[in-house]
Amino acid sequence: MPITPKVLSLDVTVSGQIDTADVADVKAAGFKSIVCNRPDGEAHDQASSASIAAAAADAGLAFRFVPVEPGKMTDQDAAAFNEALKALPMPVLAYCRSGARSEKLWARSRSIGGVPEAASKQTTELQKQTTTKGED
Repeated sequence: MPITPKVLSLDVTVSGQIDTADVADVKAAGFKSIVCNRPDGEAHDQASSASIAAAAADAGLAFRFVPVEPGKMTDQDAAAFNEALKALPMPVLAYCRSGARSEKLWARSRSIGGVPEAASKQTTELQKQTTTKGED
């Protein structure tokens, strides 16, 4: 399954559902950790968090399971995501069904203090550079 990542910051990228076969590509892309934000059993054909965790461990990647039910995100979910990001080696690929939930979770975690000042400034500068280059 091809994954379509969306870079949110220097350290956090999100994507839709990955499979165990995608983990090697995740590692080859330079990620050090994976965070699953999709509850197990949300769809009958999704890879379980345990199978992704095992594939990640085999590839030498860290893994965290921080499931969030669609439409039911809480500040506690954002805090748990925040704690995972603080503990994991960077950069991190976070995934859910489409990537949107992971993106919203990341944004909410930022609103409750999830991004160190230096990283926030680097991200803002990167976004400015990207925008400026796109206008050429």
